[in-house]
Order: sequence, then C-alpha cells, then structure tokens
Amino acid sequence: MAAKGPLSGYRIIEIAGIGPGQFCGMLLADMGAELLRIDRADGGDRGVAMPAKYNLMNRSRPVIAIDLKQPEGVELVLRLCAEADALFEGFRPGVMERLGLGPTECMARNPRLVYGRITGWGQEGPLADTAGHDTNYIALAGALGTLGEAGRPPPVPLNLIGDFGGGGLYLALGLLAALLEAHRSGQGQVVDAAMVDGTASMMTLFYGMLAGGLWQDRRGVNLFDGSAPFVRAYETSDGEYVAVCAIERRFFTALLEVLQTSEIDPADQYDRTAWPGHHAALERLFKGRTRDEWSEAFAGTDACFAPVLSLTEAAEHPHSVARNSYLTVDGILQPAPAPRFSRTPPQIQHPPTEADGNAGDSLASWGLNDAEVARLHRLGILNSRKGG
Repeated sequence: MAAKGPLSGYRIIEIAGIGPGQFCGMLLADMGAELLRIDRADGGDRGVAMPAKYNLMNRSRPVIAIDLKQPEGVELVLRLCAEADALFEGFRPGVMERLGLGPTECMARNPRLVYGRITGWGQEGPLADTAGHDTNYIALAGALGTLGEAGRPPPVPLNLIGDFGGGGLYLALGLLAALLEAHRSGQGQVVDAAMVDGTASMMTLFYGMLAGGLWQDRRGVNLFDGSAPFVRAYETSDGEYVAVCAIERRFFTALLEVLQTSEIDPADQYDRTAWPGHHAALERLFKGRTRDEWSEAFAGTDACFAPVLSLTEAAEHPHSVARNSYLTVDGILQPAPAPRFSRTPPQIQHPPTEADGNAGDSLASWGLNDAEVARLHRLGILNSRKGG
C-alpha cells in the first residue's frame, strides 16, 4: 500500500523502543512517512511481553533487527542515515554514543538529519541517568499531585500523560518543527524531548491559574480536579457512570433543566460553600436512572454530558461509528489515525510486523540491493529473530 498521508516522502529511522517513541513512530507512519523501525538483535528489554500482531503501536512500518554490537551493523545504520530526513531513539543518555550512533556520527553522514531523543528526565540534569516510568515523571512535574480527592492517594491515570502526551506527542511535534526548519536552513539539529518537560508544558494553564489566585496548590479543592460538582463523574442506578463538565453557566443551567431539579440555583454554581450540597443532590439525582436512560435524556442538549464507556463500548458508540474513529485491521479493533486531513488523509499502512528476516523489501528503497541484504544476513548483521 503506497503511503499517501501528509508526511509522504519523508524518510525516518526509528531505533526501536517502547512507550513514547513507539507511539511517535506510529503517528508519523500513519501520516505517511516512510519509517524503518530498527530493533536490536536481542530485542532488548521491551517491557510487557506481547505477540507482535497485538503490539498495535508498531503498525504502519516494517521492523528489521540489526546487531548493533557489530561494526557492520553500526555502519548499516549510518548508511541509512545518509538517506534519512530524521532519526529518533529512546535510550538512556549516552547509549547511542557508546554504540557509535550518537548525533555527531549520524549527522556527519547527513548534515540535514534531524536527530530526536526521547527520555523521561532529559539528556542532562541530576536524574538524567536514573530509571523511571510515566508515573514517576508526571509526579515530579506536578501533574500527578493535582489529581484525585483530598486525603487519598492520587490515582494513576494510565500512562497517557507522561508517555504519550508529554512524551510521544512532544517528540513528534519537535521532529516536525525541526524538519520544517531543516528544509529552510539545510541543517539538522538534535531534539531533546523529555517526558518531565512535556508534562510540565501541559501544566501551563494551571500555573497561570495558580498565579492568578484561581487555583489552590493542593489536591481535591479545584475546578478541574473533580471537586466541583459540575465537573465530575456520577454513578447511575445500574452501577455505571456518567461524566459532566458543565463549566459555563449556560451549560450548567441546561444540565439542571434535564435533571428537572429546582434544588440547585444556577446562580450558586461557583459558590464553593454550596458545593457539598450540590454534589449530594446531583449524586442522588443521577442514581435515579441508568446510564443509557440518562444518555437518551441528554441527547441533543448543551449540558456537557457523556456516558463513561469501556474500550469496547467507545468503539461502538454511534458518534464513533459515524466518524469511523475505530478500525478493524487484520481482525483487531484499534483507533484510527488522527488527526484528519482534507486532502492527504493518513491511513494505517499495514498491521504490526515481526522482525522476520524479510529485510530485502524494506531496505531496497533505502539503496541496498538483494546481494547486500543476503551478505548481511550471512554475517548475522540482519537478524531473523521473531517478535518485532
């Protein structure tokens, strides 16, 4: 399938990792970039073990396994760099340099190369060489401490904030910005994307509110942290939940109209002394019907209401179906590429693949012929390890 997305024509090398870099690679590949995912011959430490076909963030690009402990393996990657627009990696600081694949070596082969680096703590600083994961990064960035109820441990919000928001998305943004600049200047540069930095960046709104006296620097007492009765989830009679986020007065009024209650005066919406009573009333009212009954009652209103759905239910919701927000590829349900483009739509190029030794087709467009690929296989530089 020929790539036709907005990044069609760009060549990018992805040094295989898990989490944020993997997510960034999926985004760029779905948008049409010609990505080549290079895995280590031993597979490295790939986190949660998963059969290749279910590792959906590896979709849309081939993966080849190269022995980077051998000089010819390193030389192969450097040769590929000469043909690439960008390369990105997710090792701890210094690992790529020890392999002989740091920015200096790669950009010597291609001065226009954009070199992306994704880590938790960044390339320097007291914690740069320390192990960590998403929850650690968002904790240090102040995001985790804003979540949840007062007097209770903050909940772990999956790994959406650090890995994918502050990490993968910021890496993709940085790579694209640097590619635009390289097109103008003719020079590449290094993009240092740290999850702790990206998470801090996403907290900008709250620092402004804190400075303006609109946010308290503690959990469970603020507008967007679930303390306000009009911004939270409520249980329904069937044990399911609905979410309301009626921040503006007109939306809060619409919410109360559907609930058919006169217990709450819309004029008291922002009176914090009234919040306990409002919360108790809304909790009781929402328990009066099932989630689906409330969904029907709120349909077509501006009450800022939504049912809380499971993964399977989200894909089956009429809005998701109408927008084709989820696709089934190779029998596996998964989110469709996003965002959308009017003229150069992104697409899932193909399901995730394994590093199965079929490197010839993958490397042909990068300038290697069949004989060269066969020689690298014989030498063990290209590995036939399964698992991708």
